[in-house]
Amino acid sequence: MRIAVLGASGRTGGTLVGQALERGHEVVALVRTPAKVTVPAPRQVEIRQADVTAPQGFPDLTDVDVAVSAIGIGKGDGPGALVAGARRLAAANVRTVWLGALGSGVSRRSGGMIYAGVMRMFVGSELAEKAEADDIALKAGATVFHAPDVTDGPLSSTRRIVPLAELRRPLLPPRISRATLAALLLDEAETGKHGNGIVVPLG
Repeated sequence: MRIAVLGASGRTGGTLVGQALERGHEVVALVRTPAKVTVPAPRQVEIRQADVTAPQGFPDLTDVDVAVSAIGIGKGDGPGALVAGARRLAAANVRTVWLGALGSGVSRRSGGMIYAGVMRMFVGSELAEKAEADDIALKAGATVFHAPDVTDGPLSSTRRIVPLAELRRPLLPPRISRATLAALLLDEAETGKHGNGIVVPLG
């Protein structure tokens, strides 16, 4: 497949690119600053400058099979970056797998009471924007991943994707390794199994 990765220069995006190449896919890396991207297999990676806050210059994606978003709200980003990213992919008219956060919007209580408190404490000011971006992606037909806290660690052999409506609320704050999250995003990009809706990736 030909997979576009939005936010390919970030930690999760970089993991996505590496795993996609290992699976034999071609990758279109969408990044704001191309000079920050180093790729292991340049023949299989096309780098396109993509500033989500500049819609007139956002690249055409009609030549890709699916887009996977790994953007977040980074240091130095002003408010609106996530919403802008969701709008750019919605306008691109490409099948999309969108990365959101468990504990935002409709899943605000789904991670359990402790997790909800942690999210309010550390992500509080960003929760509304995350929910708005998710809503834009959903209305455009995307599969939206509400990922729990992301950690370093190995790829889980028991990884799975659960529809939000079927998630059992955990007692302790849930976590997932970055490698496992990237693998599950790619699984969905390849299969489109869960279609339009909110799902939760689990290790």
